[in-house]
Amino acid sequence: MNQELDFMFVKPTSSCDSSARSHLPPSSSPRANRHYGDARMTLKYARVWIPDVEEVWKSAELTKDYRQGDGVLQLQLEDGKELEYKLDSKTNNLPHLRNPDILVGENDLTALSIVLVAINPYETLPIYGTDIINAYSGQNMGDMDPHIFAVAEEAYKQMARDERNQSIIVSGESGAGKTVSAKYAMRYFATVSGSASEANVEEKVLASNPIMESIGNAKTTRNDNSSRFGKYIEIGFDKKYHIIGANMRTYLLEKSRVVFQADEERNYHIFYQLCASAHLPELKALKLGKADGFHYTKQGRNPVIDGVDDAKEMSTTRNAFTLLGVNESYQMGLFQILASILHLGNVEVKDRDADSSIIPKLKTATETYIKPIPKLQAINARDALAKHIYAKLFNWIVDHVNKALHSTVKQHSFIGVLDIYGFETFEINSFEQFCINYANEKLQQQFNMHVFKLEQEEYMKEQIPWTLIDFYDNQPCINLIEAKMGILDLLDEECKVEYQCDGFLEKNKDTVNEEQINVLKASKFDLLVELFQDEEKATSPAGAAPATGGRTRLSVKPDKNKAGQASKEHKKTVGLQFRNSLQLLMETLNATTPHYVRCIKPNDYKYAFTFDPKRAVQQLRACGVLETIRISAAGFPSRWTYQEFFSRYRVLMKQKDVLTDKKMTCKNVLEKLVQDPDKYQFGKTKIFFRAGQVAYLEKLRADKLRAACIRIQKTIRCWLAHKKYLRMKHAATTIQRYVRGYQARCLAKFLRRTRAAIIIQKYQRMYVQRKCYKRKQAAALAMQCILRAYMARQLYKALLREHKAILIQKMVRGWLARQWYKRTIEAIVYLQCCVRRMRAKRELKKLKIEARSVEHFKKLNIGMENKIMQLQRRIDDQNKENRVLSERLNTLEVSHATESERLRVELTRLRGAEEDAKNNANKVTSLLEELERLRKDLQNTQKEKKAIEDWAQTYQDEMEQMIAELKEQNHLLKNEKNDLNRLIQEQGQQWTEKMQRALKEETQQLENDLNEERSRYQNLLTEHLRLEEKYDDLKEEITLAVNVPKPGHRRTDSTHSSNESECTYNSEFAESEEGTRGGEDVSKSILDMSLFLKLQKRVSELEQEKQSLQNELDRREEQFQRARARDDEEHKKARSAELEYESLKRQELESENKKLKHHLNEMRQSLRGSAEAGSAAPGSPAYTVLLDQLNSSNEELEVRKEEVLILRSQLVSQKEAMQHKETMTEPLPYIEDVQKLTDAKEISQAYMGLKETNRLLESQLQAQRRSHENEVEVLRGELQSVKEENNRQQQLLAQNLQLPPEARIEASLQHEITRLTNENLDLMEQLEKQDKTVRKLKKQLKVFAKKINDLEGGQMDVSPGQTTDEPVHPVNIPRREKDFQGMLEYKKEDELKLVKNLILELKPRGVAVNLIPGLPAYILFMCLRHADYVNDDQKVRSLLTSVINSIKKILKKRGDDFETVSFWLSNTCRFLHCLKQYSGDEQFMKHNTPKQNDHCLSNFDLAEYRQVLSDLAIQIYQQLIKCMENILQPMIVSGMLEHETIQGVSGVKPTGLRKRTSSIADEGTYTLDSIIRQLNSFHSIMCQHGTDPELIKQVVKQQFYIIGAVTLNNLLLRKDMCSWSKGMQIRTSSIADEGTYTLDSIIRQLNSFHSIMCQHGTAPELIKQVVKQQFYIIGAVTLNNLLLRKDMCSWSKGMQIRYNVSQLEEWLRDKNLMTCGAKETLEPLIQAAQLLQVKKKTDEDAEAICSMCNSLSTAQIVKVLNLYTPVNAFEERVSVLFIRTIQTRLRDRKESPQLLMDTKLIYPVTFPFNPSSLALETIQIPGSLNLAFLTRV
Repeated sequence: MNQELDFMFVKPTSSCDSSARSHLPPSSSPRANRHYGDARMTLKYARVWIPDVEEVWKSAELTKDYRQGDGVLQLQLEDGKELEYKLDSKTNNLPHLRNPDILVGENDLTALSIVLVAINPYETLPIYGTDIINAYSGQNMGDMDPHIFAVAEEAYKQMARDERNQSIIVSGESGAGKTVSAKYAMRYFATVSGSASEANVEEKVLASNPIMESIGNAKTTRNDNSSRFGKYIEIGFDKKYHIIGANMRTYLLEKSRVVFQADEERNYHIFYQLCASAHLPELKALKLGKADGFHYTKQGRNPVIDGVDDAKEMSTTRNAFTLLGVNESYQMGLFQILASILHLGNVEVKDRDADSSIIPKLKTATETYIKPIPKLQAINARDALAKHIYAKLFNWIVDHVNKALHSTVKQHSFIGVLDIYGFETFEINSFEQFCINYANEKLQQQFNMHVFKLEQEEYMKEQIPWTLIDFYDNQPCINLIEAKMGILDLLDEECKVEYQCDGFLEKNKDTVNEEQINVLKASKFDLLVELFQDEEKATSPAGAAPATGGRTRLSVKPDKNKAGQASKEHKKTVGLQFRNSLQLLMETLNATTPHYVRCIKPNDYKYAFTFDPKRAVQQLRACGVLETIRISAAGFPSRWTYQEFFSRYRVLMKQKDVLTDKKMTCKNVLEKLVQDPDKYQFGKTKIFFRAGQVAYLEKLRADKLRAACIRIQKTIRCWLAHKKYLRMKHAATTIQRYVRGYQARCLAKFLRRTRAAIIIQKYQRMYVQRKCYKRKQAAALAMQCILRAYMARQLYKALLREHKAILIQKMVRGWLARQWYKRTIEAIVYLQCCVRRMRAKRELKKLKIEARSVEHFKKLNIGMENKIMQLQRRIDDQNKENRVLSERLNTLEVSHATESERLRVELTRLRGAEEDAKNNANKVTSLLEELERLRKDLQNTQKEKKAIEDWAQTYQDEMEQMIAELKEQNHLLKNEKNDLNRLIQEQGQQWTEKMQRALKEETQQLENDLNEERSRYQNLLTEHLRLEEKYDDLKEEITLAVNVPKPGHRRTDSTHSSNESECTYNSEFAESEEGTRGGEDVSKSILDMSLFLKLQKRVSELEQEKQSLQNELDRREEQFQRARARDDEEHKKARSAELEYESLKRQELESENKKLKHHLNEMRQSLRGSAEAGSAAPGSPAYTVLLDQLNSSNEELEVRKEEVLILRSQLVSQKEAMQHKETMTEPLPYIEDVQKLTDAKEISQAYMGLKETNRLLESQLQAQRRSHENEVEVLRGELQSVKEENNRQQQLLAQNLQLPPEARIEASLQHEITRLTNENLDLMEQLEKQDKTVRKLKKQLKVFAKKINDLEGGQMDVSPGQTTDEPVHPVNIPRREKDFQGMLEYKKEDELKLVKNLILELKPRGVAVNLIPGLPAYILFMCLRHADYVNDDQKVRSLLTSVINSIKKILKKRGDDFETVSFWLSNTCRFLHCLKQYSGDEQFMKHNTPKQNDHCLSNFDLAEYRQVLSDLAIQIYQQLIKCMENILQPMIVSGMLEHETIQGVSGVKPTGLRKRTSSIADEGTYTLDSIIRQLNSFHSIMCQHGTDPELIKQVVKQQFYIIGAVTLNNLLLRKDMCSWSKGMQIRTSSIADEGTYTLDSIIRQLNSFHSIMCQHGTAPELIKQVVKQQFYIIGAVTLNNLLLRKDMCSWSKGMQIRYNVSQLEEWLRDKNLMTCGAKETLEPLIQAAQLLQVKKKTDEDAEAICSMCNSLSTAQIVKVLNLYTPVNAFEERVSVLFIRTIQTRLRDRKESPQLLMDTKLIYPVTFPFNPSSLALETIQIPGSLNLAFLTRV
């Protein structure tokens, strides 16, 4: 079944056919209930109702047009089945029409009826929480969906309005849910009204429910929590309609259940609760066990109820006893008596013989007889005793509950809640069923009397036109029972009647053995004796008040003096007593205004959400609901006597309307107020109204009173404003007089001083300028003379040098050309050698790199390593041989060159000697032989050279081949390396992704836990503050009670509060506590101890919860540390092999590091040497070493760059893995074949060391490079300037060379003069700058000398060589500003003044608006800094305590003002941030300037006070949210739901929408707010353009004339506008009520909130949190109202909601707040709007809805679908089958069953650290703060 079936109000219908009255089909309007015999209703697809045996009514659709005379209708049922419906041939009546979808649900619910039909869903539903109570509070009956809370609200409202007692009568069959309905009604009263005192009466009233349920409720075959007694609870209220107490009356407890239970039934709950709690230490003495072990609890053979924890219920019962004042000793006594009853049931009675078992005593008036009785009678006597004891215990508990609920305050009115047993019909109906059904018949008769008899009789009596309505009258049945010689009388006369009456007489007599009673009276158990104290005072069960249940009839010795009275009382049996108490109940109900709740059982099997229409119809007919519909529809539910009407609505009458005849006056006035005469009727003594008319009259009355109040307020405010204006005018004129005089005197003084200053300046400037001119003139003449002589000499020298230079140039240029040619040839040869050497080195470097890379990959292939080592060894050998051969080759080349040179010399010599050979012929032969020999030597040498060259070529070929092989192997190794690197990167990427996912999930979980803990802490803080406020209020009441003021009026300061005790850090707390201790001792007798106990218990619970949370946190941290240590150990073992590679790499990097350090040391030494010798110029040794080191370092860095990057990535991955190992579930696959590393930290240390070394080296190299580049740039600049100067000189020289000699000399002189003049001007500028500097230094020196002289007390002598230039005038000496330290000094006695002026009397709308944001916080911190500076701990503590308490005071006084709360939230946060920023902690000093670091606190650690301020900020934030919620709450429903933002979307308004006005927009949708906004726009535009104020006034005057003229013209032309209400609306300027708020109103309010917080300097992160909370409130309230109002669930309304949400999102974008999380809080509302708009028919639609609505709970989705109401023709209602499909798909969701969102939820707030860049020493204190007593330090 759908949840909307839980409650429904019976809708009264208008006149309908009598044939259809007894069985009205569902969902059909009165018009639709006629037969559709006309032609309009014969079309195909018409929907009708047809009767059915099982389902009562079935819906069908006509598949074929009906023709006149057809005997059969062709129908199709909802399940698709075809049906032929035969018409009655006699009547030929057609079936009833069914309402269209647009009207379904609109005509069956109303607020006019007094009957609520509640259907038991047999399952707990989330529709009874506090949020639902708040939603129904203050609403009219028809404004919300039917609910038990609506009935309770109506009863409460009528009690307050009519000042008449009310009753809520809950009736129905057994198992229909009467007890739960009554309990929820009581909960509503307790929540809405509250108590007038701090005694928490409402909690005590609610606490009586679990007690009465435990001792009076039991499980039956029809109900798991059936009330086996009746109770009527009167909840008392005072004049302010606060709960002050309650009283309970009980009826006919079913005592037989104590000793007997049928199958599948249980005894009373308390017995099973005791058995379930037998393991508790305090209950072990009772010797209890399982319920199966006792005779009185095992007869039903089903001791367990599904879903009920008896042990938990026992704890609830005991807590309720404690709350009602039953202490532990009495509770244990009750439990002992109950345990004794169970043990008594286990007493076995054995037969002594055939006729006896025990020997009781029977007493008469004169003697005592001993009569043996059989076993059966003995067992009955035992059971009778058990029942008697339980009944006594029940009555004792009821009496004590009433005592606890009793109030000494006079009761003004009450609301009674009757929860009585329902009709019971079993196969065998006992005496209890007879009494129960008799009571229900009486209640039914009372219902008939109230609804039918009295109603119709009053109409007849008042002569109101009325047609009598037939109804079933059960008076004959009641007469059969209670009339003379009825069943009760016959029972009292002990007559036998023919009705299953076995046991009637025994139960009616209720006899117990006297001896057993005497034994109990003689007990030493005080509580048991107390139970039987009334036995001495009464001799019948009716001895006490008849309100209690069945009393035991006892046989005792009669009093001889009162024998007649005793014999008369003996005749009062249980039946007579029950009849008397029932009669008293009827009298009470008849004296109140009743409200009926009819509980209906949907089925007889207690199946959840299973509806049996046949059984429901039977119950509705039995309780007279159908007749109620007809009489309520045709009747007049509201009525007033003429005097009451005149007294109530006298304000609506004019003086001329008041006549002497009150009746005629009322008639005349009512005819004017209500135009429709059918809405009321005049009786003889009363006026009768149709439904809704009293509410209309109340509205008129309220409007009249509101207008009168406004008029009074207007007059008073006018008088006050005029009086204030006169005072201000007089004060203004006085101030102006004095100010103008002062200004005139100041102006005259200023003019005199100005004239004197001008004269002094004139003469002073003249003297200075004349002196300067004379000095410049003398200098210029001297310089010109010297310059001209110097220029002549220079010209002569230049000409002479030029001539000599030309000669030298001619010779030098020839020599230079020859030298340049020789150097070019040598350079070309040398360059070729260098290039070839460079290429060889480059090839060698490549080979080294390849060899090094081979070393890098040795670990990847051990076999290859050996091979490479062999090849390397071979290469080394070959290199050695190659070097040896190269040396030999070089040696041979050198020797060959030497020999060749020798031979050349020899050949030269021989050629020289050839001349001699001609002369010496005899020497030719010898010379030829020598020559031949030399030729042979040369040939041999050439052969050896060729052999060496061939061997070298062969060796080179072999080496190239070997290098090619090595390159190929290197290429293979590189490919393998790349593959391994790619595999490592892939695995690392996978690992990283997995780690990131796990880290993200863990982070999210930790954030959720943190938010939950933060929210819990803030809730505890709120509760703590609330308890402190209660304590303060109670303390103040005690003080007032002790110090009773004298008679007379005494004014009390509204700011007085005892909040000084709220802060535990106040040093004066002990003194104040001692001062008030005496008053507390005096007033201790008048304290409510229950409140103290509750407070103490709550404090202890908070402490225990805090301790448990701390223990849980410690335990989790310990577990986390153990798990982390275990995972680290495992991870070390798993990663040890992998880290060996990093170790090898580390060793290699260490060696490189050493090498780099060596180079660095060399660089430092060379630089140090260069620093000593001079700057390192290019070409110097230091410069050369630096370049060499730089080049080698760059090469090494390029080689190691890739390896370092790989190692860094591996180290980072290793670090992350060690930190987050717990998120990994399996090791990496590539680390299995690597060896173990002993120390995992070595690689990290090596990496960090290398990283620091490289960073240091790089920084040094960069510094050297920058300095070198700077020097180069300077040199380049100088070179460029020299080049430019050279070019210019060359141009001038070329020009001069073209001139004749005389002109050339003159031009040279002119050029030289110009150059010297420019240099002279530059020198003069430099000289002037130096003079200014000297003068400034002299002035400062003189000032300092004067200060020193003042300090030394005498004047210092001037040295003989010192001379003074000019006299120094003190007036012209500039003085430096005082260097403030950002502190404010105040005296101890000025602390109260400081707090008063800066906190208590500071108004945000006044002075504070123009201040620097957070200025009060800065001032307070500067005062605190000075107290810290002087090391005064008392002053620090006192100042902080005063500040905290003063802020609390101002919040308590003006806590409902948003600006005030926002202002102090901003300042409190700023004060907290200042304490952090200047605390000296490194974490808070990162963003400070050096000056701010100097201002840190030096003596005190205020961490504890920071926590106190944080708690205070949390309190202020919560107060801010409450203020904001109070402002937004009235706007949300009207602006988000009711107002039609998109015009014309809703179309036609559906009928029956509970009398709510439509938001359909037309021409007149503009409101007064629209006009005011436009006027503001006009005014702001004119002000921006600088329009003259007088002209603005004329424009505004014209605007107002147009508004008045147009309004008056329309009023004269429109009849509908000429009414009293419209006149009131025009006069009061369209006073806005709840329904006039629009979305623009909400957005304007949000803009106001945002601008106020920004103006106050609130931190951006805090503003985001506030906005998020604002949007949550808007979304929650809107969604809750959407879930409770059927008229809002339509397609068009979904469109409106989505548009409104889009406007809110646009506002977030404009304010740059999209990332604050506010949009996410609107997600449930967005999804609800989408749910209203999506298609809702097929399974695909259901799947789409389930995936779309992930932010809505299942209950919310189903509720929206149930409430969906078609508004237009193209819409259709959601079928039940589709809703069940949704429920099936969402069954596996794990979510809260809560239906409504918690509008009181406040997100936990955080205050991120926000340092201030404002320097404290620059802050100026405005004079408006009145803080002149503060001194800047």
